Amino acid sequence: MKVLLLAGEESGNIYADMIRNRLSGHEIRGYSDCGFQTGELAVMGFWPVLKRLPFFLRVASRMKREIDSWRPDVVCTVDYPGMNLKLAAYAKKRGIRTVHVVCPQVWAWKRGRVPKIERSIDCLCCFFPFEPQYFTAGFAHFVGHPLAGSFECRQAEKNGRTVAVLPGSRTGEIEKILPLQLQAIDMLGRTIEGIEAVIPAANAKARRAIDDVLARRKGAVSVEIREGGARALLCSADCATVASGTATLEAALARCPTVLVYKVGRLLGWFARLVIKGISHVGLANIIAEKAGARCPMPELLQEDFTAESLCRILKSWMTDAEARQEAAERLGETMSLLKCDGDAIGKIVRLVLG
Repeated sequence: MKVLLLAGEESGNIYADMIRNRLSGHEIRGYSDCGFQTGELAVMGFWPVLKRLPFFLRVASRMKREIDSWRPDVVCTVDYPGMNLKLAAYAKKRGIRTVHVVCPQVWAWKRGRVPKIERSIDCLCCFFPFEPQYFTAGFAHFVGHPLAGSFECRQAEKNGRTVAVLPGSRTGEIEKILPLQLQAIDMLGRTIEGIEAVIPAANAKARRAIDDVLARRKGAVSVEIREGGARALLCSADCATVASGTATLEAALARCPTVLVYKVGRLLGWFARLVIKGISHVGLANIIAEKAGARCPMPELLQEDFTAESLCRILKSWMTDAEARQEAAERLGETMSLLKCDGDAIGKIVRLVLG
């Protein structure tokens, strides 16, 4: 069977690699086989996308030619809905079966897109138990979350001094978020001796952006940069500050007390507040808890609320109080138990892909 497997961001690549490993013996192609890499595809924000519009039009044109010439048996798109759902719709119109993995956030601000999504693809694989209810019965399937089943966290001995710092994987995120995270760590270091910050760079491009921020930094707290390894770090760190995204889910699965932080430009922030109506939180762990009627386990600092002082205050409460850390870890564990579904999430996805 020929499978066109498309994932355009780091988080989507994690799931795509899991799917690819289960499809041994089948012929698989993706963006990289057509000359496009994750680093150039993963662009966020209105203006950055607009500035690179000719590039994205070229990507769409090239991938449509690939669909027409290679004629895959199935197109499996993973997240990255802006591009992937358009390509899936193109394939479906040509009689090719389409499966999309990771539900677009219709529960937050895109409920009007439900009919269009149902026209674009044949099947939707949902990671969260509350998502299928927004779609026609039988179209969307709760498969469980792949990370919930595969996440093995060997808890290392904690030293009461290590803070995991995850500023995101995109250059724009890192430039806005990491300086404030580091300021908070430096403030923390003035009251707690021996604090160290560890940053796992998601990729080479992220590493360069991190290095640029550190080159302008004047703080005294020790900062270590690692090549990847976010999961292991979150299992061993005492607490963390993490940019909103899939990494916050990994932090929750690691039971690592975490402050979710995020900051975007004023125009995008205003627009987000205008259109997001279905939820009162942005963190995945908090949304899961909110939908289940449970207490949200992860503090959120967004936009103007995200300051070095506010972040330092929360981190300090965990770093100086082992009982508070334990309580935060237990709340995360209770929330993550809601993600489990009978069986193997990736196995269920693969069965839907293979038909």
